[in-house]
Amino acid sequence: MRNWLLPEYIEDVLPAEAARIEQFRRKLLDLFRVHGYQFVMPPLLEYLESLITGVGHDLDLATFKVVDQLTGRLMGLRADITPQTARIDAHMLGHHGVTRLCYAGDVLRTNPDGLARSRQPLQVGAELYGHANIESDIEIQCLMVKALQMLGIDHLQIDFNHVAIFSALVQGLDQATEDALYAALRSKDQSEIIALTKTLKPETQSALCHLAELNGDIHVLDKAEQVLPNTPQIKAALAELRQVGLTLQALGVGVGYDLAELRGYHYHSGMVFAAYAKGYAGPLALGGRYDEVGVVFGRARPATGFSIDLRSIVTALPPATLAQGILAPNLDDTDLNQVIESLRAEGNIVIKALSGQAAYLNELSCNRKLEKINGTWQVVNAPELVQ
Repeated sequence: MRNWLLPEYIEDVLPAEAARIEQFRRKLLDLFRVHGYQFVMPPLLEYLESLITGVGHDLDLATFKVVDQLTGRLMGLRADITPQTARIDAHMLGHHGVTRLCYAGDVLRTNPDGLARSRQPLQVGAELYGHANIESDIEIQCLMVKALQMLGIDHLQIDFNHVAIFSALVQGLDQATEDALYAALRSKDQSEIIALTKTLKPETQSALCHLAELNGDIHVLDKAEQVLPNTPQIKAALAELRQVGLTLQALGVGVGYDLAELRGYHYHSGMVFAAYAKGYAGPLALGGRYDEVGVVFGRARPATGFSIDLRSIVTALPPATLAQGILAPNLDDTDLNQVIESLRAEGNIVIKALSGQAAYLNELSCNRKLEKINGTWQVVNAPELVQ
């Protein structure tokens, strides 16, 4: 057995890539901060009911479970930070107005997902609590666009749906039928939808069949208004989808709709969205409204947010290279040490050469060196150090 092997879909992040991830993480958190989002650091481990209650079966399956040796209670390693921020908003802060929170941390999942097919994504996101109007949805979506553009991702496409549409159509159905329709719609299986709805009113059956076909640009909403029931719930959902689409299009972002894409249906309560870009195989960011999550924590606060798997995005970028540093001799020289500290204060990487390592200097990623010229220490190019 090779003791150095890691579990499947768990991987080390090596220096060059780790440096780029950390640089992006700092930039994203700084972006969130200037928009008023306060940074929180929830624990990696919590009692299981706090992590998965109210957020659906999928998250339960994605969560690693362990027994707490102190209490004997079942604990979980978080698979998503969003429920933790909902708990913080509900119980730790207790604000009555709007609360804006952001986070950046590892999550663990039982099965790989994301662009990198990893079981340990680095989740970075922002959540807004205490506001039920579409203004907060738009704020979150625009912040997500800014975040992805800051990472150098252009030509974004945001795909939308609204779970209230499906919810209105299946109202009154038993849970088993609702779940079966949910699965059939996600796979766009028209024959299965027809079979499951044969006992329903003809207009309901027709509407559910149309959902599987309603995907495309903003003109899809025009067709949806024609073929879906004109109930207040559906009418309001389509109006919200149109408003956010027009807002993002004005920012130069591509907008699409897929009214059969019900990701997170049991978790979300309103609009859901996913960000895509050319050259990336899957979604770069996911988000939506989830007003009901706080109920399990005693405060049903309106909520909307998004998250990015930063590790997946960085993995999909061209290979990173380490920043080049400056090699300095390891001498007891006051002037030299002052120059070194001055260079480091300016953000330069300065590495002191250690004895016995002359043969391995090209492993230090230095392309310059400090050399004494005419009595002063100066930085000079050192191509001989480059590997």
